[in-house]
Amino acid sequence: MPTVTIGLKKKEYEQGTPYGTIASQFQSEVENDILLVSVNGRLRELHKTLKSDCTLEFITARDTAGFMAYQRSAVFLMLKAFFDVAGKENVKKLTVCFSMGNGLYIEPEGQIQLSQELLNRVKAEMRRLVEKNLPLQKRSENTDDAVELFRYHGMYDKEKLFTYRRVSRVNIYSIENFEDYFYGYMVMSTGYIKYFDLQLYDEGFVLILPSRREPEKLYPLSPQRKLFDVQKESERWGKKLGVFNVGTLNEAIAQGRMNDLILMQEALQEKKIGDIAEKIALSGRKMVMIAGPSSSGKTTFSHRLSIQLSALGLKPHPIAVDNYFVNRVNSPRDENGNYDYEALECIDLKKFNADMEDLLAGKQIEMPVYNFVAGEREYRGDFLKLGKDDILVIEGIHCLNDALSYALPRDNKFKIYISALTQLNVDEHNRIPSTDGRLIRRMIRDARTRGSSAQVTIRMWDSVRRGEERNIFPYQEEADVMFNSALLYELAVLKQYAEPILYSIPRDSAEYSEAKRILKFLDYFLGVSSEQIPQNSILREFIGGSCFNV
Repeated sequence: MPTVTIGLKKKEYEQGTPYGTIASQFQSEVENDILLVSVNGRLRELHKTLKSDCTLEFITARDTAGFMAYQRSAVFLMLKAFFDVAGKENVKKLTVCFSMGNGLYIEPEGQIQLSQELLNRVKAEMRRLVEKNLPLQKRSENTDDAVELFRYHGMYDKEKLFTYRRVSRVNIYSIENFEDYFYGYMVMSTGYIKYFDLQLYDEGFVLILPSRREPEKLYPLSPQRKLFDVQKESERWGKKLGVFNVGTLNEAIAQGRMNDLILMQEALQEKKIGDIAEKIALSGRKMVMIAGPSSSGKTTFSHRLSIQLSALGLKPHPIAVDNYFVNRVNSPRDENGNYDYEALECIDLKKFNADMEDLLAGKQIEMPVYNFVAGEREYRGDFLKLGKDDILVIEGIHCLNDALSYALPRDNKFKIYISALTQLNVDEHNRIPSTDGRLIRRMIRDARTRGSSAQVTIRMWDSVRRGEERNIFPYQEEADVMFNSALLYELAVLKQYAEPILYSIPRDSAEYSEAKRILKFLDYFLGVSSEQIPQNSILREFIGGSCFNV
């Protein structure tokens, strides 16, 4: 009989034993529900069976893979319940649009009157299905047969998606007689999907789910209206351009329309940057504060904004808050004893505020430069004094937090939040998380500019995300304007840069499962050359060839 190693324990099981059976025997020792297993470092669903000796790890919703499995399984459950309650003949389409806090914003199309009363009935049906503990069954279909199946069910986004897929077979999931395709792993049965809520919002509703940090607790919906409006506007633009999911992007590529799409997307971003510059000029404020999460393109955005401000007769001066870092030996440390470079205390707040106050008062100051090699702040004779038309363009992760600029009047600060909010989805039910787009951007940039492997970037990503959740996201609604730096076409371009560095990750490493997931995801896209991308594009910050020093 095969021997299964779980931590320090070894136990023999019959060959063919479902991993779910093994997990159930250890559930009392694991804090949260076991949703998947890792078998010798490779993810497996719980209905899969034991074949040989292996090392087993349990995956819960506190793990990225487990959380994503829970999320897509909850979407599947909601879809079945919604179609059953509203009537399949009345629902043309349900589109999972984008993340909204700890939930997903969903818009229905068809002959239905959306109301909270309808959502309550859907929620009751979801709970009934959870109580029945129905299996999420999985079968493999020939791709051509799957395309016919999607057409039969009216899932035309999926039909188009698989028209451009090279794989010969497709995994189809079902709950009773309801069938769908999902990109990624699922939980074993409806009984695992215990925590959810549905709430009416805007033109659709939100499927509220727990967070990774607290996977068994639901919080009330706390809408972030500015962020929501930016995401909805980006989605609306994608529909106007006829590119709103991977299938329509691949169709545009196959039809030779990519050059026009690139030019239109870049022109739209340039117009928006110009509009922001005009708002700043009209405001009369002297300090532009720019913040956003990792790999949002803050540096290129700052350069392009400065050009637009110059075109309006202003004289912008870029300032990186990182140049006000305290000396490395004085930096705070995290719970693991490592330097926490994303903590606010890494900044010499007193010196930063004193310098900015002096500048606003018309005094001359000497600007610091942080030497990241030596870990010390240096002065190299770079003096600055503001004139009537001068304006500061300050960029840093804490710029939306007034604790950074505590001594400066709020009415002198124009705050901008920038993020790469992916507006493209795989299909109507499979969304592309914005974090995936940013991770791919960062892997490519780190490999090109810092010599860091994709493996190292993936290993650091959870820590980066924790820093964003602590230092950036709580302040995003403080922004005067928001800018979405994601480009509809970018993943088709990033594919050619990401695949080689992802393939270099060893199969026996902890990061291999994540690398494999991203590689499978990138396989949905037809590749596109980067030749037509303008030199001032935000994408150039990551792939190289920028006209700016980034």
